[in-house]
Amino acid sequence: MRVGIEAINFYGGVAYVNIRDMFEQRGLDLERFENLMMEKKSVGFPCEDPVTIGVNAAKAIVDQLTAEEKNSIELVITSSESGLDFGKSLSTYIHDYLGLSRHCRLFEVKQACYGGTAAFQMAACFVASQASPGAKALVIATDVPRIAAKNTYAEPSQGFGAIAMLVSDKPEIFELDWGASGQYSFEVMDTCRPLPEIETGDPDLSLLSYLECLENSYEAYQKKVEGTHLQNTFDYLVFHTPFAGMVKGGHRKLMRPAKLSPDIIETDFQRRVVPSLRYCTQVGNVYSATVYLALCGMIDTADLGEFNRVGIFSYGSGCASEFYSGVVTSQSQAKLRNMRIGSRLAERRELNMQEYDHMLDLNMEWTFGIQNKEVDVSRFADIYAQYFEGRKLLVLKRVNNFHREYDWS
Repeated sequence: MRVGIEAINFYGGVAYVNIRDMFEQRGLDLERFENLMMEKKSVGFPCEDPVTIGVNAAKAIVDQLTAEEKNSIELVITSSESGLDFGKSLSTYIHDYLGLSRHCRLFEVKQACYGGTAAFQMAACFVASQASPGAKALVIATDVPRIAAKNTYAEPSQGFGAIAMLVSDKPEIFELDWGASGQYSFEVMDTCRPLPEIETGDPDLSLLSYLECLENSYEAYQKKVEGTHLQNTFDYLVFHTPFAGMVKGGHRKLMRPAKLSPDIIETDFQRRVVPSLRYCTQVGNVYSATVYLALCGMIDTADLGEFNRVGIFSYGSGCASEFYSGVVTSQSQAKLRNMRIGSRLAERRELNMQEYDHMLDLNMEWTFGIQNKEVDVSRFADIYAQYFEGRKLLVLKRVNNFHREYDWS
């Protein structure tokens, strides 16, 4: 049967900081700036957390459903490495504020940046099983960065945002090639979040793990899908994008066995990969949501025909990876453009470095495990008034005896 993504949306906050400005202000090596291939990174505020951004990504999808369609959502899976509680899933808050049926299965998955794909594949299996004919699943990949990376080379690539995907037997955005996937996973300590405020690791080891997983998951895909040819099978390629420069290196490694000239490889990169980087270079790495932000960028900006096969590589540190494929069409593009992802990213406010550092200081007050605290919007009043007030975005109001309380702005 047909199964895949019926609708998808991204929420990337209301503000960003310019990456070159960050390099200059932090005294970082500008040669490494060129290797990043990043332009902007999204920035969150104290009134935003993984719940609010997840809801704000999903609401535009849910609001377009009929009452019957909304009640057909029987599974809500969140994927995140930014959980707010050791036991309680983010999905419980998100399910509640979206007003979904109580006859619903709720849970959360975690495997670094691969978590979004784990959730998506699980949702697709539920739909395909026909255990509940006509049922839909809502997958929300939502992540925020750890603030302690300030003044490191990790800071410029850390994004903020959430992807919401409605998975069903009406794959109007992306139809999964059922069973066409290759996995490759092993234990490695490349990047991790061992403490509530820290995101750390070995960047060189992470790059090597990423490349090893890309090569071997694609090889596993080839063995499973007879006749696969990297240059001919896929019209477009979408990679997990910690930063665009890493994707360029991955593409080059994947193309190397073909023994093509550097010019031909560069032309292929520009044609088949660059469309997927359009949004990622404006947002940064949003962890479990990143590969799907890349997919959105490709669908929104590529020159799509009636039938376009996309090869997708998903990687999560620690590590787990998968190369799989599916089909998008020009109708996919028309539907996704209604979400105005590019326009909303362009409407964000640019923060200067002083404003950005002030926001980091405020966000440092909201580390894991807060029992009681109120959000004081007066500390960023001008931004709240212009970008939140009256826009009906979900915002955090307070934490009351560990319970998070939200409201619509």
